[in-house]
Amino acid sequence: MRKETLRIHCSNGHLGFAPTKEESFWIGANTKPDYYCCDSGSDDIGPVPLGADKCASHHEWQKHDLELMLLAARKQGVPMIIGSSGDTGSNSRVDMYVDFIREIAKKHNMKKFKLVYFYSEVDKKYLRKKMEAGQTIEGLDGRSNLTIEELDKTDRIVAVAGVHPFIKALEMGADVIIGGRSSDACVFSAPAIYEGFPENIAYYCGKVLECASFCAEPYGAKETVIGTITKDDVKVTAMSPTQRCTVASVAGHAMYERTNPYYEYVAGGMMDMRDCVYEQHDEKTCRITGAKFVPIEGKIKVKLEGSGKVGERYLGMAGIRDPYTIKHIDEVIQWAKDQVEERFAGKDYKLSYRIFGKNGVMGDLEPIKETKSHELMIIVEGVAPTKEVAEEVAMIGMRQIFYARLPEVKGTAGTAAFILDEVVEVSSAYQWTLNHVVAVDDPLELFPVYATEIGE
Repeated sequence: MRKETLRIHCSNGHLGFAPTKEESFWIGANTKPDYYCCDSGSDDIGPVPLGADKCASHHEWQKHDLELMLLAARKQGVPMIIGSSGDTGSNSRVDMYVDFIREIAKKHNMKKFKLVYFYSEVDKKYLRKKMEAGQTIEGLDGRSNLTIEELDKTDRIVAVAGVHPFIKALEMGADVIIGGRSSDACVFSAPAIYEGFPENIAYYCGKVLECASFCAEPYGAKETVIGTITKDDVKVTAMSPTQRCTVASVAGHAMYERTNPYYEYVAGGMMDMRDCVYEQHDEKTCRITGAKFVPIEGKIKVKLEGSGKVGERYLGMAGIRDPYTIKHIDEVIQWAKDQVEERFAGKDYKLSYRIFGKNGVMGDLEPIKETKSHELMIIVEGVAPTKEVAEEVAMIGMRQIFYARLPEVKGTAGTAAFILDEVVEVSSAYQWTLNHVVAVDDPLELFPVYATEIGE
């Protein structure tokens, strides 16, 4: 180990998804941590941003968070590390973040520093060649192995980096690292491994820090926490004056997935937290020991995420307060579906309904038996190959809620509290096409690393 202790600053569980809280950020920065690290992406945002190659987070919020980190890291002269740039880690999002760093450095007349960045996108030709050579691209989470048909439906693929490109960047002398799609935890684990700390400590540190203040209580998002590690333990401390990292909050955050096979495909092993011991170190700090990391033998496997376009998409909304209609909402929805099918029989379209308030539970899609709900909100979604058809599907599917023919209804007055007269165009519809792993000979094979100088 280069140091006996290492301190890592994490200010946001998803950089830019909502702005970092500045008070706790600077409280943490004033303690002079060794690294400023932040994950900036997730597949929790769904397949649309990856497929459409755009951000789910507001550009100004992302710049705000990057600026805080860059100012603190450069003032202190320690590395700053970002993973999964721009929500998805696609090549264009990495380039966008590199440009943001340039803009911020120019704004503050920063002295020269080395920026190292890496890409994560995977060309479909690369996978096709492997498949044609007989290699199996294994499915995860119950998915079948990848087929050529599924590959053809895919618009964009990213590989999920482990610690390797981050360590490579640090070996190149990086002051700032802008990463493509990455394991959330490996953004934090990489500098710990680079500094010589044991893998079990490094990976648990990454696990506990990745969501920032989600491991603290009371709940408060986008607040800074700091992880302090030795060769034997991890300590995590809340920086917000209103929060503490307790045995309950830290253990609860870790135990929602007690063993995480995700690590098998990004780090060459599996994290096992079943024997962790949690202790209250001080009022704001929890100490953790006993984490294990079990290496997986054999060829290195890298996780792949892929998204493909399904069609164009329109949304409509209807609100219902009539008790009789609410009681028979399943028949109402079926009536509306039948009217759309009558119009578009044999054509390619998708119609879906999301009912909020049903059975008194938001988003509950189970058939109604008894309900105390006095009001329902129904989101109608129409998807089709063209905007014209998608718009009409959504419009018929929404308006026919108003015209549903129910027994004992003499007229339509009062059936619906309101229906928006128009449907609105939203982002195109995408679906996940890849949740697979590919075997590689070199852990850096899918992650080309580049360096540049920024500043005056």
